[in-house]
Amino acid sequence: MNRYPAWVYVTVVVALLVGALYTLPNFFGEAPAVQVSPARTTLKVDAAVLARLEEALKKAAITPSGLLLEGTSIRARFEDTDTQLKAKDAISQALNPDAQDPSFTVALNLVSRSPAWLHSMHALPMYLGLDLRGGVHFLLQVDMKAALTKRLDSLAGDARTQLRDKSVRHSGISREASTLVVRFRDADTRDKARKILEESAPDLTLTDSGSGEDLRIAGALKPEAQKRTQDFAIKQNIQTLHNRINELGVAEPVIQQQGADRVVVQLPGVQDTAKAKEILGRTATLEVRMVDEENMNAGALALARQGQPPLGSEFYIERGGQPVLVKKTVVLTGDRLTDAQPGFDNQTQEPAVHLTLDATGARIFKELTRENVGKRMAILLIEKGKGEVITAPVIRSEIGGGRVQISGRMSSQEANDTALLLRAGSLAAPMEIIEERTVGPSLGAENIRKGFQSTIGGFLAIAVFMMLYYVMFGVFSVVALSANLLMLIALLSMLQATLTLPGIAAIALTLGMAIDANVLINERIREELRAGATPQAAIHAGYERAFGTIIDSNITSLIAGLALLIFGSGPVRGFAVVHCLGILTSIFSSVVVSRCLANLVYGSRKKLARVAIGDTSWK
Repeated sequence: MNRYPAWVYVTVVVALLVGALYTLPNFFGEAPAVQVSPARTTLKVDAAVLARLEEALKKAAITPSGLLLEGTSIRARFEDTDTQLKAKDAISQALNPDAQDPSFTVALNLVSRSPAWLHSMHALPMYLGLDLRGGVHFLLQVDMKAALTKRLDSLAGDARTQLRDKSVRHSGISREASTLVVRFRDADTRDKARKILEESAPDLTLTDSGSGEDLRIAGALKPEAQKRTQDFAIKQNIQTLHNRINELGVAEPVIQQQGADRVVVQLPGVQDTAKAKEILGRTATLEVRMVDEENMNAGALALARQGQPPLGSEFYIERGGQPVLVKKTVVLTGDRLTDAQPGFDNQTQEPAVHLTLDATGARIFKELTRENVGKRMAILLIEKGKGEVITAPVIRSEIGGGRVQISGRMSSQEANDTALLLRAGSLAAPMEIIEERTVGPSLGAENIRKGFQSTIGGFLAIAVFMMLYYVMFGVFSVVALSANLLMLIALLSMLQATLTLPGIAAIALTLGMAIDANVLINERIREELRAGATPQAAIHAGYERAFGTIIDSNITSLIAGLALLIFGSGPVRGFAVVHCLGILTSIFSSVVVSRCLANLVYGSRKKLARVAIGDTSWK
């Protein structure tokens, strides 16, 4: 009656062992570290950079406790913060000889002290939030006026294209404050232009003004268009920040909107405010320009190398090391880019980046390639005000459809990085940091200590009560509760969830809720015994009949937790994640684990006279 097949016991043991394995990394703590990441997309962190870093540390007589080359960054671990700061200076001098134009981002960070064998099994500690780990917090203000201005400038460019395509002459298109103004010399032309603009620019409210030969159409953004532009600006800025920070390997950043025009950015583990600002400011965009082929001769290139390029041109070095003169006139920008994906050239099978342009961009690019067949076109990546020529191919034929390919002299990783950077794009509107603060790791350690003490205190109080009140079945309940805590922490570690102070509160709440199920089971067994059932029958009925009640109560709690997870944000979501996972682990531990123990102790006894469940009113 009260026996499980062997596979159930094996499953429970395996679950507990896996839980213990993935919980283990959380007990090693974190060590100060220096993180090295590429400051430009054309650079990469590889074994050669790792060797330079090791040589720099060796010259400075600094011995790291660990070096890890992972993805796009290197992390050097040290025993204390003093060594960390010295190492940062040594690494910066070695990898960035020109401090004004750094090749690599060297930032302070924290990494786990867990041994390599655990890391090789992907047994990693939970991410800790800003309140537990320390880090930097920024509040940024988005310049919505600039976003609207940028939108009007874009509409002005579209208006020029539309009127030119329809052969409608005008006397000039300009932006005056928050209004787009188009000038004409006669009323008939203005009327034709008005019809074209009403169709092509539905976001504008058009009004006629002027007299004589100074006739005008003034276009102002409609209120709904302004609202849409502002919403798009803040969403694009948030997405851009996400892409940039994720690429640099900052663990679980918090980037979310606050109010109508503000963005909160929290970077746990980053202690260097200056480097954090640099991370936030790193954005890139695409520019398409024509190569200045008239001046591509040895004499002009030699002068350009010395800082004297021809008028209207700029000097660059291609990725392959070849010098090139590029015209300053920008034909197309990344604002017209809708997507960028890594892939391969269909003909050469070389790594490439496939770009998709919007309708206006596709039309401009089609005209550019049609009018410049046989000439070279330069595709530049502009980052932090500085440009790099990714490739400068010869235009073989007209390219339509809005699909463009960048290829040549790039690896698969570089193609992936370039696509990521271009997808991140540039900020839709400038942002200004209006608040910044640093949460030190010592304060985070204090929060962890207090949260750990409160959780352990609650656990011990529950354990003492259960063992005194339910005796042996109280012991079963405490073991099940321990298994619940073990599996919950293991799940959070396996999912790489972020633990915050609200998450610790949810763990404490989970312990209280989990023990409810065991109380229901134990009380049900008592009722069966009082009703005259044999001990074996009482144990069986107690677990079977309490199961339905346990499921019902946990489902209602799970619904509330899912509502918090879906509609909540920030700390509320952190609480909800732990709460929902805790409900799932508590069902398994309170029903399966505790019953395994009861079956092991009492299930094999054929003549069971009594059970130790804390009530001596029966035999």
